Amino acid sequence: MSRKELVKRYLVFIFGLVFNSFGVAFVTNAELGTSPIASIPYSLSMIITSLSLGTWVVIFNVGLVLVQLAIQRKEADKFQIILEVIIAFFFGYGIDLSMLCLQWLHPTAYIFKLISLVIGCCIIAFGAYLEVIADVVMLPGDAFVRAIAKAVHKEYGGTRMISDISMSVIAGVICLIFCMSFQVYVKERLFQLCL
Repeated sequence: MSRKELVKRYLVFIFGLVFNSFGVAFVTNAELGTSPIASIPYSLSMIITSLSLGTWVVIFNVGLVLVQLAIQRKEADKFQIILEVIIAFFFGYGIDLSMLCLQWLHPTAYIFKLISLVIGCCIIAFGAYLEVIADVVMLPGDAFVRAIAKAVHKEYGGTRMISDISMSVIAGVICLIFCMSFQVYVKERLFQLCL
């Protein structure tokens, strides 16, 4: 592959990354949920509000890279791993910048929330399409799934579905635990105040 072709592919990937981060922000601001890869960071950002969604996305994606390294061990491509860490920062802070740009977007009527969700999903899909056709590097969440699929000798698509469902369930459990803990704390405080 020529240097010009490689530069072109990385530019396409960067555009895909921009669309993907903007799409995640759009979906999140629709207030009907978020993408599976952002679900755990989103849940954590609602609990520990001192860190932004983008910062939690960075932390979570770097964690996925570390798990990927543990799975792949000597087979890991060090250059790709370094790129994934760099991409994690761009993706996370791209989400924060997109959230800032979309701070005006908070639809109240359900139909407008639904329309915003569909638009956000289309933006994410287009971003993912650009990333796939660039074929230079993967987002940490995608590379993590690929590493698991290869380790367990399963198809990427099926493994990706299980990963997305697992991340969504984990995010839900985190929220439930926090909500229950918060309710117990409030009841205890109210009880103490009444005494």
